[in-house]
Amino acid sequence: MSNLALKTATPPWSDDGELEALTFDIAGETFALEAAIVREILDLMPETKVPGSRPFVSAVINFRGKVIPLADIRVALGVEPAAATIDSRIVVVEMDLDGVESLVGLRTDKVNEVTTLSRAASEPPPRVGMKWPPEFIECLIKREGEFIIFPDLRAIFASTRRAV
Repeated sequence: MSNLALKTATPPWSDDGELEALTFDIAGETFALEAAIVREILDLMPETKVPGSRPFVSAVINFRGKVIPLADIRVALGVEPAAATIDSRIVVVEMDLDGVESLVGLRTDKVNEVTTLSRAASEPPPRVGMKWPPEFIECLIKREGEFIIFPDLRAIFASTRRAV
């Protein structure tokens, strides 16, 4: 099994139960990532398809002179890719992949804001009734009558690396 990890495996709640997070949309749902792992938010840019690669990470981009993988969480979650819009962005995050700090670009439909989320408003994902595989969701966080999905990037990347 791959030694794949983010800087933390679960949302890194502060001592007072809060988390600074970047929220973004994918397929009509709002997602969040720990703001501390976000390195940059980019407009869409030219990408190079990688022949024979998995659909989840099928291209690379040039980020400040470095070639980095471009991942589409939508594909990993079993949702068809969507056409880019004027709001589409790439969120560059820093992850530990097999013991090496690596930059990865994540496609999003729209980036919303950096906000503070509360652990008191979070709960584990239900095992049924979600369109997303629950093993890829760290938690759901209720805010203003809606849910924000905190994906488990570690599980998503580990599963795509194991798949043949």
